[in-house]
Amino acid sequence: QVQLVESGGGLVQPGESLTLSCAASADIFSFTQMDWYRQAPGKPRDLVATITPEGTIFLIEDVQGRFTASSDNAKNTIYLRMNTLRPEDTAVYYCNAHPRFGPGIFWGQGTQVTVTV
Repeated sequence: QVQLVESGGGLVQPGESLTLSCAASADIFSFTQMDWYRQAPGKPRDLVATITPEGTIFLIEDVQGRFTASSDNAKNTIYLRMNTLRPEDTAVYYCNAHPRFGPGIFWGQGTQVTVTV
């Protein structure tokens, strides 16, 4: 069973920055991709970013120019750098991993990001 551990969430003011980390217990190349999702209260869990071990990165339009996704393959860790945070970015942020072999998707426990004045 793969473990994913997110960290880096917190309480910040609008315009500030946070960097989220997601550390995997397995080799990052055992996954075809890893994603960042977020879920605001009362809303569905939505995709924010996708990153592959080969370095392909996708960000949703709403965060382009403000968020960047990256990985440190040696540490089996992906990151989500979030700049110019807005109140509407407030959510629990989750990472997941799609195994290259076998069924299912692994999820982390989530980390809370709160942006408020």
